[in-house]
Amino acid sequence: MRLTAIVITVILILLQGCASTSDKEAKGLEPLYFPPPPDQARFVFERTVQASSQIEKGSTQDELRSLLTGVSADGKAMSKPFDVSVCKGHIFVSDTVLRSVLVFDVPGKRFFEIGKVKPGLLQKPLGLATDDECNLYVADATSKRILMYDQAGNYLKSLGGQDWFDRLTHVSVDAEGTRVYAVDTGGVGSENHHVLVFDVNTGKHLRNIGKRGTEQGELNLPRDIAVDPRGWLYVVDGGNFRVQVFDSDGEFVRQVGQLGRQYGHFARPKGVALDGDGNIYVSDAAHGNFQIFDGEGQLLLFVGNRSETFERAAYMLPAGIDIDEDGRVYMIDQYFRKLDIFRPVEIGENEGFIGAWAK
Repeated sequence: MRLTAIVITVILILLQGCASTSDKEAKGLEPLYFPPPPDQARFVFERTVQASSQIEKGSTQDELRSLLTGVSADGKAMSKPFDVSVCKGHIFVSDTVLRSVLVFDVPGKRFFEIGKVKPGLLQKPLGLATDDECNLYVADATSKRILMYDQAGNYLKSLGGQDWFDRLTHVSVDAEGTRVYAVDTGGVGSENHHVLVFDVNTGKHLRNIGKRGTEQGELNLPRDIAVDPRGWLYVVDGGNFRVQVFDSDGEFVRQVGQLGRQYGHFARPKGVALDGDGNIYVSDAAHGNFQIFDGEGQLLLFVGNRSETFERAAYMLPAGIDIDEDGRVYMIDQYFRKLDIFRPVEIGENEGFIGAWAK
């Protein structure tokens, strides 16, 4: 027994040494700023998230088993992440292979999944959105419903259904949680390339916005959608290589971007998000980055680059993107199965809703 105790003590010392070395090495990386020097930085790369073990503290038994057997206790890892939505330190990530929404509760330092049990069972979760109460809205492609959950993952209700969509992909919601905007991406043989608006309380379909086409106000393979405090909509018009802006009445306001290889242009626009200043963030799967535009559509900055190598701020298949209340940017990469987080330089790593991650 005494020998066993000595062995365990030695292992624990080794574990502490390994953890210290790992932390030191991670902190030893040079900060990655955007834009890079000598320009004044606006964002700094903060962290990459891939598995539940990054938020959950493993038990001593798990750590011992890992050291003795070589089997890593990685927890639940992302398999094919698609979209991300963040509310008050809760990071929601949809995963089409796991058929659930992964939840990283940073203030609570815990991990859980949404959509694994009936009646809120998810089959193919795609787009995500949250309202000001942190209620979660999930676009499920298979059931063609928008499922609604509270912050703890309790199922509340659903909207839509098989008769409403050809190809439901994304969802957005106003801050009050009264209007839901669902994207029907349609397809080659479909005319349903539009946004459907529903009343959350009654479930009633209110109207459609857009129709298939290439003119202003028309959509071709629409993808992600975001709504601002005025009720204006920002729709990724994928087949027309632009973002279209509609007012609260569904009338066309302007377009952002166009097809091209230059900065400010799009090749495969995927996700869209808005910050507190009304700036527009658009991820592009071909460029391997996200670009930031002001409210008038002028390019401000691009972040990231395309790469076949796993590294910070490098992407092969970027998808969903979101901005939290503190201005942090969250972007999914499906190829590398990761979520990258960028922090505005004016706030410290210990500050804001997910500042607890650094403590």
